[in-house]
Amino acid sequence: MGSLFRSEEVALVQLFLPTAAAYTCVSQLGELGLVEFRDLNASVSAFQRRFVVDVRRCEELEKTFTFLQEEVRRAGLTLPLPEAGLPAPPPRDLLRIQEETDRLAQELRDVRGNQQALRAQWHQLQLHSAVLGQGHSPPSAARHTDEPSERTPLLQAPGGPHQDLRVNFVAGAVEPHKAAALERLLWRACRGFLIASFRETEQQLEDPVTGEPATWMTFLISYWGGQIGQKIRKITDCFHCHVFPFVEEEAAQCAALQQLQQQSQELQEVLGETERFLSQVLGRVQRLLPPWQVQIRKMKAVYLALNQCSVSSTHKCLIAEAWCATRDLPALQQALQDSSSEAGVSAVVHCIPCRDMPPTLIRTNRFTASFQGIVDAYGVGRYQEVNPAPYTIITFPFLFAVMFGDVGHGLLMFLFALAMVLAENQPAVKSAQNEIWRTFFGGRYLLLLMGLFSVYTGFIYNECFSRATAIFPSGWSVAAMANQSGWSDAFLAQHQLLALDPNVTGVFLGPYPFGIDPVWSLAVNHLSFLNSFKMKMSVILGVTHMTFGVVLGVFNHVHFGQWHRLLLETLPELVFLLGLFGYLVFLVIYKWLCFTADGAAMAPSILIHFINMFLFSRSPTNRPLFRGQEVVQSTLVVLALATVPVLLLGTPLFLRRKHQRLQSRRRRPLDAEKAGLLGQPDVSVASQNSDEEKAGCPGDQEEEEFVLSEVFMHQAIHTIEFCLGCISNTASYLRLWALSLAHAQLSEVLWAMVMRVGLGLGGEMGVEAVVLVPVFAAFAVMTVAILLVMEGLSAFLHALRLHWVEFQNKFYSGSGYKLSPFTFAVEDE
Repeated sequence: MGSLFRSEEVALVQLFLPTAAAYTCVSQLGELGLVEFRDLNASVSAFQRRFVVDVRRCEELEKTFTFLQEEVRRAGLTLPLPEAGLPAPPPRDLLRIQEETDRLAQELRDVRGNQQALRAQWHQLQLHSAVLGQGHSPPSAARHTDEPSERTPLLQAPGGPHQDLRVNFVAGAVEPHKAAALERLLWRACRGFLIASFRETEQQLEDPVTGEPATWMTFLISYWGGQIGQKIRKITDCFHCHVFPFVEEEAAQCAALQQLQQQSQELQEVLGETERFLSQVLGRVQRLLPPWQVQIRKMKAVYLALNQCSVSSTHKCLIAEAWCATRDLPALQQALQDSSSEAGVSAVVHCIPCRDMPPTLIRTNRFTASFQGIVDAYGVGRYQEVNPAPYTIITFPFLFAVMFGDVGHGLLMFLFALAMVLAENQPAVKSAQNEIWRTFFGGRYLLLLMGLFSVYTGFIYNECFSRATAIFPSGWSVAAMANQSGWSDAFLAQHQLLALDPNVTGVFLGPYPFGIDPVWSLAVNHLSFLNSFKMKMSVILGVTHMTFGVVLGVFNHVHFGQWHRLLLETLPELVFLLGLFGYLVFLVIYKWLCFTADGAAMAPSILIHFINMFLFSRSPTNRPLFRGQEVVQSTLVVLALATVPVLLLGTPLFLRRKHQRLQSRRRRPLDAEKAGLLGQPDVSVASQNSDEEKAGCPGDQEEEEFVLSEVFMHQAIHTIEFCLGCISNTASYLRLWALSLAHAQLSEVLWAMVMRVGLGLGGEMGVEAVVLVPVFAAFAVMTVAILLVMEGLSAFLHALRLHWVEFQNKFYSGSGYKLSPFTFAVEDE
């Protein structure tokens, strides 16, 4: 797992890769995930790099893969998961994969085209059969001429102008939503010189494009005259109607129907063969596409990494620079030797100095990944900075549990997280795509500890679903109070509320063994007692947490050799923090220890003493806690105020003095060197100093770029944020008290309003209550779920805020960046 306390040591390495083995070497590095490549061609356009043609070929293949994948999904099939550990294919296999992919894509296009054409033709045959089989009764000419009417002349004139006219027919099918508009337009355009019959098909026909069943309207139009026939055909074309030939004789219709059925059967056979061939092609796609996708993505990643390398002057090797953990250097050297052994020339690795700040590398596992993610949410720590993740494993669940302390609710959260932990290796759980589920599953170990700590604090608060439990005998005795206080019947009748006096012998037997005594749940001043207890507890935890953050900064100063910061920053910060708010914690603990029940009425107020401490005054009604308290308080305030200018000016003035000394020391060797070079005119000064400039260290660059105004501004911001943050952050920790009481009171409201009143658990249930039990039970389950989710989320966010209080301006800068090694792990997933 590496060092979780501090980021690992990272070195900048230079790789000399033979041209013939460069692809193999980078591919092997991608499998191992050891290095993060630096772009040595940042000034070169992406279209002018060495391997841009190979990258484009991979991108074209990915487009073809997308087409094949869509065809598989269109057929209702799924692609299987690829095998794990598929290596990147050699460059010579790219042409083979491209040819096979293009052949499969072309076969799919041809088969899909033939299938669509056959389905469209089969659909036309079905429509034609439906038109002929609908039983339209076309009117005949004789029917109109033989029937007498008032306007029909008794004697037909021989050789009249309409003696050659005959009835013509137009038959076809149209979509149902167009039938009414088609009928109206035909009637108006032809002025009624036609007879149209529309009928809905009895059976639904499959649409050739969408494949869904649809209903069609068949029509038969009879008309007289050629011009009207042209109008009808133009109108049906505009409505995209399917027009079919129509014969009037019944025998001819039967023969046409038989022929259409025979053609339909033949088409179904051909269509079946086509679909079987299509399924074969799709089967090959299902078998070949998943490994090809992984291999081409890996190949593209390799070429993109090679594009970041520079070419040597002899074009015989590629030069790459990469960040690598120091402990992985032997594995890196071995991997390059194995990959380049076939080329005859071994790849070379050597470390080079660098002025840039290295990336941060902290190795995690399943358990620590979620806690490291919480820390990284505030910003990635700088290189070699103290990592607060190990302490977050304890502090974060504990601060959450302080706000969410309940045995029942914590146990539910613990069991939910435990179920995810036990099922973490199941493929169905790991491959779930639901975003909310993946969020919970990623933080399963965090939820596990949060639930476990909530159970612990729930026992301290003595709350289980907002109900107190009597695990041990109570430390309060009501019988002793009744026997020794002289309560009479008249006194009990006049006083509904009775107070227990711990000063009476036998009333208070001693503290409860663990947690809060359950008798407090029956007391009227239960909320006042918990207010005082949880508020003081929050202050103590907050000051302890902030002090711990300042102390962790000592490890950073010692590691980086910044000894002056111990005296000029850490010591003033501790004096300021502990002198003001540490003293407040001391007052709370001192009052708890020195005042018993006998003197509780005469105990002074801590809050008034703390206010008077800043005002340099005293309250005559509030007596001091100990002798000389006013002198101690005044001294602490003066010391705290005196540390502010030290914190503000100490570091800038020290760095300025140090910079001046370094400059004076550098001037002396330079003057001597210039005097010695006067007698050597052939030697170039620039050439002598070039190696030193290249091999400089980060500290030299910082010292050369020292600007007093920038250092002073940074230190002023740090001082203001720390001093004001100590005040505001102490108040922020009071949210431990507020959220804890809010959670307890919401649970109490749930129990009182839903369980006791709604379900009648506190008394006799009537008929109405029995009827409404399922309704209230469902409401109770929903309320508990909302309470768990909303209150848990609120406590989680507040715990995040309190941890930022610990990190902010204490020891964690958050100005670093992660080491992102070149790896194929994402491609394999």
